[in-house]
Amino acid sequence: MSRLTLLACLAATALLTALPAAAVDTFVVEGEEHCVVNVASWDRLNVRDEPVSRGDIVARWRYGECGIVVTGAPEGNWYPVEDGHDAGWVNGKFISMVSPALYCVSGVDDDDVLNLRAYPSTVSRIVAELDPDQCDIAFLPYAVGSWQKVRVDGDEGWVNRRYLSGE
Repeated sequence: MSRLTLLACLAATALLTALPAAAVDTFVVEGEEHCVVNVASWDRLNVRDEPVSRGDIVARWRYGECGIVVTGAPEGNWYPVEDGHDAGWVNGKFISMVSPALYCVSGVDDDDVLNLRAYPSTVSRIVAELDPDQCDIAFLPYAVGSWQKVRVDGDEGWVNRRYLSGE
């Protein structure tokens, strides 16, 4: 890796971890998977033991953490949630549903791949290579410009949206 590429990667990483997360319009649905949104990258979402801000904290989730399921009806803006380890209440403005629609790689030559990247940048580390006929790609509730965060085959990363189409 060239020195310039390494510097660009370090700068992109520093920028993404130093800035607060961009605000996301939330969409909350009972029984579906959600991710933590609208929390600064250096902060945590407090999961409370009751649906009020003064409730005891039972867990703290990072921005971008997924696998959170809404388990019942809300009380005001507060939703009952669990992640397989902890259960409690969170304010709905801090979680958003993972897209139920699935997408496929599109516009990639048969002898090429679509790179799944760690960060929304062409110089970011490649997490996985997606085949031109890869489907079952889920949109996570994060986008930066033309970059979309996705989950595919257990990997999470960023791809350019122009190479994805709905199934």
